[in-house]
Order: sequence, then C-alpha cells, then structure tokens
Amino acid sequence: MRIIFMGTPDFSVPVLDALVDAGHDVVAVYSQPPRPAGRGKKDRPSPVQARAQALGLAVCHPVSLRDADAQAEFAAFNADVAVVVAYGLILPQIVLDAPRMGCLNIHASLLPRWRGAAPIHRAIMAGDAQTGVCIMQMEAGLDTGPVLLREATDIGAAETTGALHDRLSQMGAELIVQAITQLGDLSPQVQPDDGVTYAAKIDKAEARVDWNRPTVEVDRQIRGLSPFPGAWCMVGDERVKLLASRIADGLDAAGTVMNGFTIACADGAVAVTRVQRAGKTAMDADQALLGLDLGAKLA
Repeated sequence: MRIIFMGTPDFSVPVLDALVDAGHDVVAVYSQPPRPAGRGKKDRPSPVQARAQALGLAVCHPVSLRDADAQAEFAAFNADVAVVVAYGLILPQIVLDAPRMGCLNIHASLLPRWRGAAPIHRAIMAGDAQTGVCIMQMEAGLDTGPVLLREATDIGAAETTGALHDRLSQMGAELIVQAITQLGDLSPQVQPDDGVTYAAKIDKAEARVDWNRPTVEVDRQIRGLSPFPGAWCMVGDERVKLLASRIADGLDAAGTVMNGFTIACADGAVAVTRVQRAGKTAMDADQALLGLDLGAKLA
C-alpha cells in the first residue's frame, strides 16, 4: 500500500515503525511543525518527525490543511490510504477523500466512549474497568466514523496514564497493520448513539489534589494525570507532583499524613508511591521522604 502517515507525539511512533516494518510504502509523513522546547526554547521536531527523518522518509508539516496548495500537495502523493494517529490538525473533507481508500484513524478508546482529545486520561479518571483501541474510518465529525476493528484491554488497578498509553500505542500499531491487510474484507460498524462520551482536553486546573474527596477519586486523579500534567499538592511551601498511587487502609481527617506518604482522604487513604519534587527527577516516594518533611497534614 502507498500510505500517508499523519501523527505527532510519542504515541504515534510505534505505529509508524509497524507500517514500515510491514513493508508498506510510506510515501509521506505529516506531523505538527517543530515547536520551541527546552531551556533554550529552540525549535524541536515532534517525535514522529524525528523518527521519520531517521527512517529517511519525507516529512511535511503544514500549519493548516485548509490551504489549497497544502491540499494539492497531499493529493499529489496518490496514496492508497492515510493512517492518522494523534496528528493534531483537522482534516477537511477534500483531504479525507483524497486517498483511494480514505483515511483511517487509530483512537485509544472503545468508541463511542471517550471521543475527543484525552481518552486515556479520562478512562482512568472515570474508573473504567476496560479501554482499548479502535481503527476508525474517518469522517468530518469528531471521532464519529464507523469502526473497522477494535480490541479491548483491562485497566490495571494501579495503572497510570503513562503506562496505559504505552500499551495502547503498541496495540494500535499491531491493529492498524491487521486492518490494512484486511481492508477490502472488513465491514465498517456504525457507532451506536448510546454510550457516547467526550474526553475533554485536560485542564491544568484539574491537577491539584483535594484530600477531602473520596479515596477512589483521588487515586484515579493521581494515576490519570501521570505523567502529564501531574496531580500535585503542597508540602509546606513546595509544590510536589504525585505520579503513582494505590488505595490503602486507614481512616483519619482528610489530609492527615498517616504513615510514610499515605494520606487520609474523605473515606479512606491513598498511598502515594512515586513523586517528583520541584526541579528534580521523578523518584519513589520512600526516596523522596529522605529529604522531604510532610508534617502532620497536607493542604
């Protein structure tokens, strides 16, 4: 197959590798333009662009696909199919229609649940027992297209968004290769109207932990926002990110430091197991406590 690949973050990289390893002709890679990053704020290519260049693939990063010249360039690749995963730009109908067999999207949820920008975060924060990956035929609506293939997976009791992200990325890579192999034989399944939910983009205002909330909600918040943007609390005058946790035994006034980094919530306790102090790398909570005095209670 002649394939245009469209993706930007780390999540997309295993998919690109899988398509190349399967022997497909990736005629172009589309990714978001380089952005200022790091202390020097120098333009840094996206993970997909960096990987594509290492593979010797042509990279395009238009600011928009609504421009006629950008649309003509896209069509000129004469692709059989476009594979889209976390690309970051809206594809107008003229772009969706350009490849001979359309555009396929890899979406990290069991559609129609968690359409939108942050399906992995939202699944963990909502306490979903399962999530998965869908291969969807793209149309103009937000993640509304018919589903060609889907695969489910259980969410671990202590799993973070970062860990689940990596698992779903690999699942998506394997599933898209299967979908392309079977493309002419698959029957698209229209998404039902029942069960639609939207995974709104994560707002940093959601990240501060309120120990007065129920234990399960605090635990899901910590795991669901790890590693980015990272749930946090104040320890004295220092803001500390909380990156992993589990539900623990114990009952006390909300915010009480019970044992180590186990903190009382409204109806139980959460044991924080991994943290990141300001200006430092992430570390196990036990290691952080060697230089961090939690005091008697956290706000």
